[in-house]
Amino acid sequence: MPITNLSLLFKPFILSLFLSLSCLLFLASNSPLHRKTKFNQTQTQLSSDLRIRPGYSSYDAYIEHQLNKTLNPKLRQVWKTRDWDRKVRVFAKFFESFKQRNLLFNESKALSIGARVGQEVAALKRVGVSDSVGMDLVPRPPLVVKGDFHAQPFENGTFDFEFSNVFDHALYPWKFVGEIERTLKPGGICVLHVALSRQTDQYSANDLFSVKPLVELFKVSELVEVRRVDGFGLDTEVVFRKKKVNN
Repeated sequence: MPITNLSLLFKPFILSLFLSLSCLLFLASNSPLHRKTKFNQTQTQLSSDLRIRPGYSSYDAYIEHQLNKTLNPKLRQVWKTRDWDRKVRVFAKFFESFKQRNLLFNESKALSIGARVGQEVAALKRVGVSDSVGMDLVPRPPLVVKGDFHAQPFENGTFDFEFSNVFDHALYPWKFVGEIERTLKPGGICVLHVALSRQTDQYSANDLFSVKPLVELFKVSELVEVRRVDGFGLDTEVVFRKKKVNN
């Protein structure tokens, strides 16, 4: 067969192969395990009761600043030893309260966002929620996996329950909340512990002055409850339930 005819035969095959590879690369780059957070992703007008702290030249600079705390060897040693029993005990009381209010069940698949060395996960398991895991920039297996709360490494609709006391660390609060709503199952519960009465530490990336911005950020969830708590410097507990999809 002439070479020109062979070339014509192979052209459709090569074109098909190129399109298939392009499609696969696109899908891989957009899967939950390959989600990237870009710096300076802006949100439409934020409430005046939620203020983003300035000072980061890039997203990498923000991550590096957060890691200064998370990787601090003295802090990690305290979290794993002196602080461990106390925090597990206090978190267990919170989680037991959620169970009594029918917000959390032994059968729930639960996530702790910003779990550090895993005290919250240990507390969840202590109260009977065995299918629970934490997520933080620095993993600590088997309790904590590596993940950025601006781009959680989980599939859509994975969890029945998500807890976090690190909302103030979110540089992009709308992405923080959006990822919670993405990974919660319909009807799933999110509990946030936040500080409203005072500013938090130097590692906070935003300041929250009322619950109103949270209500605005949770686009597909309804506010269930707001109450005062004493949670390691955080004073307010806010509970949301993701709305169920109407058939």
